[in-house]
Amino acid sequence: MDKVYGYARVSSMEQNEDRQMIALEKAGVAAGNIFTDKQSGKDFYRVNYEKLVSRLQRGDLLYIMSIDRLGRNYAEIQNQWRILTKEIGADICVLDMPLLDTRNGKDLMGTFIADLVLQILSFVAENERENIRKRQQQGIDAAKKRGVRFGRPETAVPDNFEVIVKTWESKIIGMDEVLGRCQMSRSTFFRRLREMRLEQGE
Repeated sequence: MDKVYGYARVSSMEQNEDRQMIALEKAGVAAGNIFTDKQSGKDFYRVNYEKLVSRLQRGDLLYIMSIDRLGRNYAEIQNQWRILTKEIGADICVLDMPLLDTRNGKDLMGTFIADLVLQILSFVAENERENIRKRQQQGIDAAKKRGVRFGRPETAVPDNFEVIVKTWESKIIGMDEVLGRCQMSRSTFFRRLREMRLEQGE
């Protein structure tokens, strides 16, 4: 008997897949047949997606919320669509794009239209991701010009840093005490030491 499955993906652990889950259940997918991954499309090896693909058989139906749930870029989406529909022989229904439902129009014209829509949408999905990345980078560049700093805040150098260094170099105190007095990690201490010596022209 043909089975109905659903697949949902979000890009990070912080994101919530509830919207996709509600849509899949509303489409009639049993909760036990919905596979979910919380993982970026940058790395396409996703544990539950692989489990789903291994379970799919010819004649089964797979629901996804949108076309970009299948892959990270145009080529990957096209490849996964081919594997699912041509190699496995399953049907796919994309909930936010009713034209992408392989159960409809299985004649030559219907297949041509579905393939054409797939190509357009997968290109649009990849192009939008590229635009988002560009906008993010532009925002970061603009923020840097305004003096906004990214990453971990710099560890402050204590006022008596030079004295601590000289005491350490004289073997009066050990490295553990140096790090404790400076409130730094070992790597940060040596980086700061190099910077101090460069400033002093040593």
